[in-house]
Amino acid sequence: MSKSSKTPEFLVVIPARLGSTRLPRKPLADIHGKPMVVRVAERAMQSAAQSVIVATDSLEIQAACNEHRIECLLTRDDHPTGTDRIAEVAAQLKLPDNALVVNVQGDEPLIPVAMINQVAQALADHPSCAISTVAVAIEDQSELTNPNVVKVVLNRSGEAMYFSRANIPFVRDAKVGVPTQHLRHLGIYGYRADFLQAYTRLEPAPLEQAESLEQLRALWNGYRIQVHVASEAPPAGVDTEEDLERVRSSWKA
Repeated sequence: MSKSSKTPEFLVVIPARLGSTRLPRKPLADIHGKPMVVRVAERAMQSAAQSVIVATDSLEIQAACNEHRIECLLTRDDHPTGTDRIAEVAAQLKLPDNALVVNVQGDEPLIPVAMINQVAQALADHPSCAISTVAVAIEDQSELTNPNVVKVVLNRSGEAMYFSRANIPFVRDAKVGVPTQHLRHLGIYGYRADFLQAYTRLEPAPLEQAESLEQLRALWNGYRIQVHVASEAPPAGVDTEEDLERVRSSWKA
């Protein structure tokens, strides 16, 4: 399929909640004078998105966004996943079925702006897919056996065949010399609005529960996921106090 040269219209939604276990109150962590969720939103506003919206169940997060003139919508507090929260935003906004929504995680203040545009472009260029996402080549072999690193295998069209915490594809006999690329999945997604509404009605899939990977619910139910392979990995997000200090140092530099 030929790629469109026209930048697609899309919006960015950033789900944010205060209930982080490893780093309490993470979205409000200060990064040189502004809360992290505001830094993420400002980063996303540098993309080609028509609008950037924070979705939260926290009045504190909403107040922080209002203070910095970041659009924020209050959502229910019982959403099991960020995708469910984004689906509520799509419903609140009454988005048309073909609207494109990019989910940027609220703990990635250093996410490359180009990557946000790329995930939207990948979805726009592949109308048969309901979702788009990003992967990068694995260079560090220790990541292959690290269950915290999610791997993905693609078909010849660049669509996801499977996501796993295990080493996939498993190379049974390295002596055969078959060229094999291992890909690490990155947690940024593009969605069509009609899929978001369908997702909230789908039962959790057995594979999703086994791997603890919600994107497997889409594959289990026959939805197609287009994967953009980026040339290099973005800076890591913030999960711990050490991560936060690293980001603060990078920001200052």
